[in-house]
This record gives sequence, C-alpha cells and structure tokens, in this order.
Amino acid sequence: MIASASGNGKTTVGRALAERLAVPFVELDALNHGPNWTEATPEELRAKVEPIVAQDAWVIDGGYTSKLGDLVLGSADTVVWLDLPMRVWLPRLWRRTRRRICGDEKLWNDNKESWRTALVGRESLFVFAVRMHFRRRLRYPSRLAPYNVVRLRTEREVEQFLEKVAQSRKVETRGA
Repeated sequence: MIASASGNGKTTVGRALAERLAVPFVELDALNHGPNWTEATPEELRAKVEPIVAQDAWVIDGGYTSKLGDLVLGSADTVVWLDLPMRVWLPRLWRRTRRRICGDEKLWNDNKESWRTALVGRESLFVFAVRMHFRRRLRYPSRLAPYNVVRLRTEREVEQFLEKVAQSRKVETRGA
C-alpha cells in the first residue's frame, strides 16, 4: 500500500513498484470516483476492493480508511509512506494540476479537474493536501506502528527503495 498526501508521488511510485514486482497496480481514486465526480459509497467501494486485496500480490495507491477502514492496510504486507517535504511535493502538485486543467486531461471516468476545485474552498485539492500532510505526520507514526512501514522522506530514499526492490526481484528471478 502506498500512503501519502496528494502530490507526493503515490501513483508514480505505485506504478513503478508494481512494475518491478510484476504485480497488478490499483489506483483507489479510479474505483472511488465515478462520472461527474460521483463518489462510491463505502459499501460500493468495499465490494470493488475486497476481491483485489484477496489476491496474492498487488500494489494499491491509497487506503481510503474513511470508507474502507483497515481493509487495504490490514491486507498489505508493506506500507510505503511517502513523506516528502512540502517544498518537494507542493510544486509537483501545482504542475500536475496545471497540466491537467490546461491540457483538458481526463481522469477517472471522464472527470476533469478545474481551477475552482483545485484552489477554492475548504475542500480544494491544495487545502486538502496541505491539511492532510500535517495530519499524517501527526497520526501516522502511532497509526502505522503495528504494520511493516517503509517511510521515505527524500526523493533519494524513494529512488534507493525502488532500486532495491528491482535488485531483489532480479535475484529472485535468477534463483527460480
């Protein structure tokens, strides 16, 4: 399970990790957000996620604990917590959001981001991302204590982690 605030690279790291491990990659946002940003109910989302976590191996981007409780977290053998500094991820989030809006990029189920939803109000993408960044830093150490957690705090640590996974996979493949 890949855990972090928006913009830290959950999807990018999740895809890279899944590729290195040769396992399916699942982006929970794609399962949660229906057309016109309609969100799945907790029951609908759980029905979509339960068969995935029942598989032998996977990489999942996100946890959606507010809807799924510990379903993903409790099924994961490792939690990768991307805890990059705000000076790293906030500009990334800005560039990604600008690219999506200016490029009229479609997301899950033909949804599109807008400047209004990105910048305005308590639930804007940027307000949410900053708020969750600080909440995670306060809550995750105790919340994730029972689990096998890899906490990555720098871009270099992320690169080293992915390289280590790739190297261990090569060793496994040669030994089989």
